[in-house]
Order: sequence, then structure tokens, then C-alpha cells
Amino acid sequence: MIGYYILIGAIALVSWLVSNKLKQKFKKYSQVQLRNGMSGKEIAEKMLADHGITDVEVISTPGQLTDHYNPKNKTVNLSESVYNQRNAAAAAVAAHECGHAVQHAQAYSWLQTRSTLVPMVSVTSGMSQWLVIGGLVLGAAAGVGMGYWVAVAGLIFMAVATIFSFITLPVEYDASNRALAWLKNKNMVSQEEYAGSEDALKWAARTYLVAAIGALASLLYWALQVFGGRD
Repeated sequence: MIGYYILIGAIALVSWLVSNKLKQKFKKYSQVQLRNGMSGKEIAEKMLADHGITDVEVISTPGQLTDHYNPKNKTVNLSESVYNQRNAAAAAVAAHECGHAVQHAQAYSWLQTRSTLVPMVSVTSGMSQWLVIGGLVLGAAAGVGMGYWVAVAGLIFMAVATIFSFITLPVEYDASNRALAWLKNKNMVSQEEYAGSEDALKWAARTYLVAAIGALASLLYWALQVFGGRD
């Protein structure tokens, strides 16, 4: 278990560093005011309109960095610091979330796959590690009966969550690429504002990359514990 704690500690440290850097970047680019004077809400509504999307509503949601697109009720949810603000960071986030709405409207395959896995992951992710640990306690490492199969079930659940994390990567990177392309092609931002938006989205994407690598590392560790002790 010591090795696992070291692994988790290392991943948590990297995740914290990336998250902290992301917050610094958004704080920095929140000081870069848009020359067009548009708020995050207005940016989002224009991007949706430019893509012919008329059935998605832009709404405000509490919290910080809580922005997301909800495909179930077709809403672009912008945090209060994005919804009302008129800066490069707000423009980047608003356009990124609309990128997901465009993906949905165009039936982007990776988004569809990710959405299909959401119900399964929401149920299995919380219990996967406990199943593996329980299986090990029951003798999985020695290949003993029920414990082995309990642990294998936990690994399967963990693998699904890991796959989900990696499927999330193209979804997020594509949404950012769509956002940046639209901001640039429609001359929505100046060169300085565009650079800030691009940098902010780059660091946001890295949080998903760290999460995916962490999920894979954890899966490999527990798989080694289950299968490594068998003859």
C-alpha cells in the first residue's frame, strides 16, 4: 500500500500544480478586457447563433470554474465570473462550452461515446477501488476463488472509468479548437486577447490530461497487485 500512497501523492501534487497554474492563468487573463465589450453570455449566444444553434440556452451557474454544457437540457452553464465578465478568460470559457454545444449539434462521435459511458461511470467509479481492495483481502493476489473475481470486477469498473477519462481528452481539446477557431475567424478578439484565450484553454485541457494519466496509473497499480502475486 505504501507504493500506492506514493503514486497517489505524486499524482495529487501534479494535479494541484496544474490546477493552481490554471487559476493563475485565468486570474491573469481576467485582467485583459475585451475590446468589443461583450460579456461571456453575449459571446456564447453569438457563437451559438453563428453555428445556427437556436435550441440551446445560456444560463448562469454558481461557483468558480463550474462552467459546463448540459446535453440533457441543452444549456450552456457559465459561472458567475464568466457569465457577466468582459475579458479574455471569460471569452475563452464561454466559447469553449459552446464548442461542446456545437459538438452535440453536429453529433461529434467522441462526445456521443462519452455521453453513453456517463451513466455507467457514475455508478461504478465510486465502488471500483473498494471492490479491488476487498478482493485482495479475500485472497485475489493468490488467485483464490471469490476474492479474485471480486477484484477483477473492480478492475473492470476501474478500466471503464479510465477509458472514460481518455475519451474526455479529444472531446475537450476539440471544443477548445472550435472555440479558438471561431474567436479568430470572426475577429471576436484582438491578437493579445486571442493569445490569452489560447493559453487559458491550454492549461484547462492539461487538467484533463493529468486526470487521465492518474486514472491509468492507478489502474495499472491495482492490476499489478491483483495479477502480480499469482504464479
